[in-house]
Amino acid sequence: MDFLWFLEGIRTPAGNEFFQFVTCFGQETFLLAVICCFYWCVNKTFACQLGLTYFSSGLFVQSMKITFRIPRPWVLDPDFPPVKSAVSHATGYSFPSGHTQGGTCLFAPLAMKAGNRILKVLFTAAFLLIGFSRMYLGVHTPKDVLAALTVSLAFSWFFSRFSSRLFDHIRTLCIVLAICAFAVLLYACLLMHLDRLAVRYAADCIKAAGAGLGFAAGLYLEQTRLRFSTAARTRTAQAIKLLAGLFSTLLFKLFLSGLGSALLWKAFVYAFLVFWILFLYPALFVFVQKKS
Repeated sequence: MDFLWFLEGIRTPAGNEFFQFVTCFGQETFLLAVICCFYWCVNKTFACQLGLTYFSSGLFVQSMKITFRIPRPWVLDPDFPPVKSAVSHATGYSFPSGHTQGGTCLFAPLAMKAGNRILKVLFTAAFLLIGFSRMYLGVHTPKDVLAALTVSLAFSWFFSRFSSRLFDHIRTLCIVLAICAFAVLLYACLLMHLDRLAVRYAADCIKAAGAGLGFAAGLYLEQTRLRFSTAARTRTAQAIKLLAGLFSTLLFKLFLSGLGSALLWKAFVYAFLVFWILFLYPALFVFVQKKS
């Protein structure tokens, strides 16, 4: 907590605004939008690698959260004041940092893939800044951030190195991922049944499990049944495809989330959204392309 108190002592209104902006690059909305852009329009293989890194490491990090159940800094020290604007997005337990995990699983693979040294530095700085922003805003301790960085860098390195081999065995890969996601779901439910985990602290883990199941199903069906191309006839068609996909995904999320708040429903919503992104929407624009 000493380091967080030091950062609290040097906060400024401009610094609060800047790091609140930086931390947005670790939120799921931004991360999914970038993955969608790569997947639908730019580089499907790399997008699958990003998704595999993000969703699998997310399962691991969320499992750690509900296992260790470490409270947020302001709970550990009731006198400590976080930046108020950051508290609403600081859901679940503190250890490890979910925003740091998400940001690292996006920008670390980009840094590894970049051929330009300047881009490597910029992408590396991006995920380090996201981790620092979580401490500056007072919603995570250094231990939370370092643990998330370590896990995410390990997953990023592994899938950057071996994803092509894993995709050669797509059925096995997707079965393993689905089993892991389902196991995380059962683990969270068991902890709640034993009264060791409150419902509000289980939500993020349940959503991660749902997303993992949706990713496994969508990836398998796309790779074995659809195999769409990211190419479009014109740049305008490409832009329409991207914007329509993002807009429809957002509408589905808002509509389905409004239908219920039960944890298993949240798991279904995230499973459906990821399945929509990976398989259903690509199948739709392939159908439209064939008819036009």
